[in-house]
Amino acid sequence: MARWTEQAGFRGALVYTDNTLVDAWAAAQLALDHTERFVPLVAVNPVDSHPFAVAKTISTLAFLYGRRVDLNLVTGGFSKHLSELGCELGHRERYDRLAEYGEIIRQLTAAPTAVTYTGKYYSLDAAVVSPPADPALAPDLYVSGASDDCREVARLLGVDRLSYPHQIDSYQGDRPLAGCGVRFGVIARDDAEEAWRIAHERFPSSESGERLHEWAVGKVESHWHLKLSRDALRSHAPKGVYWLYPFRAYQTFCPYLVGTYAEVGAMLQRYMALGVSTLILDEVVEPEDLHHTTTALDHAYAQAG
Repeated sequence: MARWTEQAGFRGALVYTDNTLVDAWAAAQLALDHTERFVPLVAVNPVDSHPFAVAKTISTLAFLYGRRVDLNLVTGGFSKHLSELGCELGHRERYDRLAEYGEIIRQLTAAPTAVTYTGKYYSLDAAVVSPPADPALAPDLYVSGASDDCREVARLLGVDRLSYPHQIDSYQGDRPLAGCGVRFGVIARDDAEEAWRIAHERFPSSESGERLHEWAVGKVESHWHLKLSRDALRSHAPKGVYWLYPFRAYQTFCPYLVGTYAEVGAMLQRYMALGVSTLILDEVVEPEDLHHTTTALDHAYAQAG
């Protein structure tokens, strides 16, 4: 998939982390091994990795490959995963810790100098990563979430926030998504009927998936997950090109845009007009999916002028 992403002209891809997945850093290194320009966006969580260890891994990969790795700072959204690792912090405290976490990583990777830091959750005394940090390859940081606590951390760190978009007409005010990245799946074709045929083929009706989603909602602490679940439980019928059923049936974790290139492009442009700065795509089935998405994005950029 990393090669597909690079060949289609995208910057990189999100590398997930939680207790049930392969190690995110091993996956990121494998992607670097098989690409030339691909930038992994690695999810990191204070619950299972110290900020010094993260900074050291970044400096090591920069030394070995001469490549950048970006970071998605997360707090963990599943209560079971948090309790498995002994984390009893509340939602606000986890984001307070994440703010310290991100600041330490930024300082350690910004320059090959000693970092001293004293906070509530972390303290460093003249810590220096080795190999020395390369400022030219310092990571871009993102914070993941939709809560007010997440918004505050993004403000404190001066970084963009990644979240999951609601239906376009639910937003109010001037550029309410300014400084936001959003995650979508995209199925776009010349013909809308063909796009929807593929969409229903990939995400068929699933009563068991719907029941699993209803059960899982009670186990989730993530605000974006809960908000999007409320939308999906209320109505998962398509609203124009916006489609929540794949999420409702627990077949994926984001909304989909389905339709013609022009229709999907027009919707993407509307989200961009609300301030969206970064697009994270759902996992693709085949490399052509990325090229279809690129065509829809071309329509969006053309409409934006």
